[in-house]
Amino acid sequence: MKNVAIVFNQVPHGNAKGREALDLSLAISDINHVSVFFIHDGVFHLLRDQQPEKILMRDYIATLGMLDLYDITDIYACETSLKQRGLHHQNLVINTQMISQQAINDLLATQDVILQF
Repeated sequence: MKNVAIVFNQVPHGNAKGREALDLSLAISDINHVSVFFIHDGVFHLLRDQQPEKILMRDYIATLGMLDLYDITDIYACETSLKQRGLHHQNLVINTQMISQQAINDLLATQDVILQF
């Protein structure tokens, strides 16, 4: 079993990276310990009430709720990234641990594999 970090660092719509990161997280969680990090523009994945169908994209954001069902409980959001974008904890679609960029760096240093999307 490896410690795998999945890092969401880009906006959720306009490409398939976020959906692919989420699908990969769920797929590998059975044989790995998966931690999920939302940093930089990746914090936008966490917003409630997105309407991707208006830009002809699939709404996969609701699937973030499945992380808990797959025993992925190490879910982190960068406090600085949220503040810089004017976002607050009550705006988020799932529960995350709000941590500093330094804490994220420390956690990433303990991972066997880091995949960025």
